[in-house]
Amino acid sequence: MGNIYHNKTAQWIVYAVFFAILAVIPIKIDDSFLLNQLATYGVYGMLALSISLCWGFGGILNLGQGIAFGLGAYGMAMTMQMQSQDASNPIPPFMLNNSLDHLPLLWQPFQNTTAGLILSVAVPTLFCAVFGGIMFRARVSGPFFAIMTLAMLSAFYTIIIDRQPYTGGVNGLTPPSAFQFAGVEVDPYSPTAYWVVFCFLMGATVVAKLITQSSFGLVTQAIRDDAERVRFLGYSVAGYETVIYTVAGLIAAIAGCCWVMLVQYVSPAQLDVSFSLSMVIWAAIGGRHSLLGSIFGAFIIQGAQSYLGDTFLATWLLILGGFFIIVVRFLPNGLASLLESGLGLLAAKRRSSSAAVERNGDANPMPAE
Repeated sequence: MGNIYHNKTAQWIVYAVFFAILAVIPIKIDDSFLLNQLATYGVYGMLALSISLCWGFGGILNLGQGIAFGLGAYGMAMTMQMQSQDASNPIPPFMLNNSLDHLPLLWQPFQNTTAGLILSVAVPTLFCAVFGGIMFRARVSGPFFAIMTLAMLSAFYTIIIDRQPYTGGVNGLTPPSAFQFAGVEVDPYSPTAYWVVFCFLMGATVVAKLITQSSFGLVTQAIRDDAERVRFLGYSVAGYETVIYTVAGLIAAIAGCCWVMLVQYVSPAQLDVSFSLSMVIWAAIGGRHSLLGSIFGAFIIQGAQSYLGDTFLATWLLILGGFFIIVVRFLPNGLASLLESGLGLLAAKRRSSSAAVERNGDANPMPAE
């Protein structure tokens, strides 16, 4: 059977167990603050998943994933802000403070919740499709593409800060009330908010897994390993790269919407370079070639950061940095490689046991009746 880790059925079983554990959490935990914190880890997991899909399976190092995340987050914040306004007072307070006497055209579609949600996801996805298409058709790849994503991220960061009357500037947007949809208010500290994030995380993971196991995913991984050879075989390398990059952007945009639903706040920090680099670190620590490993990496890093930050106020950054160095040095394929090695040893042991039983059976044949 080979390494059980590479068996598709075994992989789906591992995924099912992981999400079954996550599904039990809101049933067992009564602490609303902890539940909200775990839900935010789910958002980080989606971001790490998007990086794993793009980088680990597509070979596209994206250092500007904060663009899709940030655009989705700002779209969601605008939608929630407009839910708090009414016909008699359609202009948010921060706009009045910046001497705006009418609602900007940019904000008007977000007066409708459904339209706002669609735009929050569609705009960053469309941006990724256009930007990726231009870059990949020009055969910009490797470190050059990574630099371009960083440059674009910095441009968006600057725009958000400079257009203060429309974006809130450095202060960001703080919707005054929880998100409402179909007459239901989603309290960020309620199990409902956790379930929303859980469903999106599970859905994104299943879709990403199906993509990587499909013929499309196999071609994408071949492009990652040797793009020129795949191009020689007649495949549209730019087309495949654009699609995988766009899907990763879609997942990040959904994560941005979930983030604002949980924290009721967004600022230029979500488009900061350091945050996008953190996404890459989560995937690298967990294992960029493993979708589940990257999610697990985000959970571990953010959980450790919260615990160490509270326990070791002066040295937690050094401890976390040392952990990064150890993992990168001794586990270049991330923490997921430990699971792969363990399951491989288990499979080898089972094969050895089966072979020993067969040899004993051959050496001691049953007597004839």
